Amino acid sequence: MSITAEKKTEVIGEYRTHDKDTGSPEVQIAILTERINALIEHFKTHQKDHASRRGLLKMVSRRNALLKYLTSEDRARYLRIIARLGLRK
Repeated sequence: MSITAEKKTEVIGEYRTHDKDTGSPEVQIAILTERINALIEHFKTHQKDHASRRGLLKMVSRRNALLKYLTSEDRARYLRIIARLGLRK
């Protein structure tokens, strides 16, 4: 259900803002989006997995909080990240 280390490294490389960036809001949002998408695929075959559904809701909430933070800090970065990830807001 979680993403592999290679996939996580690939996402970090794609969304980082500088060479040593691993924790900027953009990277965190991208990693959470990958994990959320993986869980959505999991739920297509395991509809009654309520424990994982709770984790999914927590991840969605965390991503929403990071998006709110990014909105208040820099609106242009927020718009750029939702466009790249295909999120609707």
